[in-house]
Amino acid sequence: MPRGSTDIPELRLEVIQKFVTSFMKPPDLLLSNLFPETESPSSSIMWESQRGGRGMTPFVPPGSPAPQTAPHGIAQNRAEAAYWKEKMPFDEEFLNNLRKEGTHADYKKANVRLAKELSGLINRSNRRKEWMYAQLLFSGFFTYQMRGGFQATVNYGIPANHNVTLAAAKNWFNGASKAILTDIQNGKRIIKEDCGGKVDLAICNSRTLTYLANDTTIRAILQKNAFGDGGLYKGKLHDIVGVNPGIIGGLLDISNFIVYDEMYEVKAWLTGPVNAQVQTWIAVDDVSDIVAGETLRFHDYSAGSFEDRKILSVDYINARVQITQGLANPYRAQEDYVTMRKYYVPDDKFVMMATKVDGNPICEFFQAPFGVGRHWGIYTDKHDDWDPEVTWIRVQDKGLPVLYNRDAIYIIDVRITEGESLTTTTTTTSTTSTSGSSTSTQSTTSSTSSTLSTTSTTSSTTSTTSSTSSSSSSSSTTSTTSTTSTTTTTGP
Repeated sequence: MPRGSTDIPELRLEVIQKFVTSFMKPPDLLLSNLFPETESPSSSIMWESQRGGRGMTPFVPPGSPAPQTAPHGIAQNRAEAAYWKEKMPFDEEFLNNLRKEGTHADYKKANVRLAKELSGLINRSNRRKEWMYAQLLFSGFFTYQMRGGFQATVNYGIPANHNVTLAAAKNWFNGASKAILTDIQNGKRIIKEDCGGKVDLAICNSRTLTYLANDTTIRAILQKNAFGDGGLYKGKLHDIVGVNPGIIGGLLDISNFIVYDEMYEVKAWLTGPVNAQVQTWIAVDDVSDIVAGETLRFHDYSAGSFEDRKILSVDYINARVQITQGLANPYRAQEDYVTMRKYYVPDDKFVMMATKVDGNPICEFFQAPFGVGRHWGIYTDKHDDWDPEVTWIRVQDKGLPVLYNRDAIYIIDVRITEGESLTTTTTTTSTTSTSGSSTSTQSTTSSTSSTLSTTSTTSSTTSTTSSTSSSSSSSSTTSTTSTTSTTTTTGP
């Protein structure tokens, strides 16, 4: 009798990979479809980012040498690509059904399940890429796992005047002196003045759209007896808010006004028992994607029930989550689990950008090579176990989004959310080791603020190399091992 999956046509690697490459990205994933992709020659991604521009060549007398110049505000960046993967088992009964040894109905059912499970794996991989773009566009940085258990943080260096938090009186929800149109116009002007780009894309979720649609100034302008035609409630209406986002985009002179409500879900297993009523620090196996201020759902696997609690803070070093109050029921380690759902676009963000500057896209995704065969992009492989007979199918990807124009994005934090109003507890640790002419430092830095909700554990990695024009020696190199970006700035 055949063993494994070698005799099953549907599980041949070339068939699986063809399915993966032909499977379209889910249409509800938007951010990773905005910008192009390219292949990097190595997993160490290097790129240049820029602030400003629009310089001019100077006049010089005839016969004189041309003056040397360099683009203003250029920064050289380097970061190791992020890597993500997961696998799924298919048992002996499933394999036998795919061999057509049972009825046609069994074979068809197994075939449908294979297609469904593969598309689910691909969808999950694409959601990770979407998450990376979301962190770039709405936070300006993100953290991911590296070899050896280190965490690397990529900070894209969005200027402080392009990442604005509104004062309480100016917040778009209930600020006494809010001025939504003025805030947006100021952001468009800053982008135009700093990089020369025209804002052609704005993104928010439906909660922020509600603030815009209910703003008295905007509603007054869009009335028929003013400058509008009453189209705010006509045409392609948003399925939750019930207004036409295109009308608001037209008022703002932003050609692509997107309301994006897609979410992602993360799951973590409990690694320690949870006592009812009193325990507020919860140990789980993975906290890397859990965010303070969101809702954590506790699932009792055997009872099929759940409880919800707000996340007060996250201890990324010790893999713990602090909840606002104890739970009504106890939960078991390794059997029960927690989940968290979050919008890709936060409830409190309104982001504008010029998607191109001087005709070039401001962002790009670098696909990095991985595996013995140097694969780029989503790749699948499989492995057979003999006893019990199981075939594992694995989906992998590796890469990093990069930002070329740091001043082409404008982020407005439009209100203080419930999560941000929680108080955080922070911990700072550092270790340093020195060897020869190279110094290696691993550090964890955090800050305490009554308006932040996360236990902040940010590992930054920066590598700076200095050399003279007459020598290429690297003996004067200082390397911080947890650093992910190298920045050298020329010009003012």
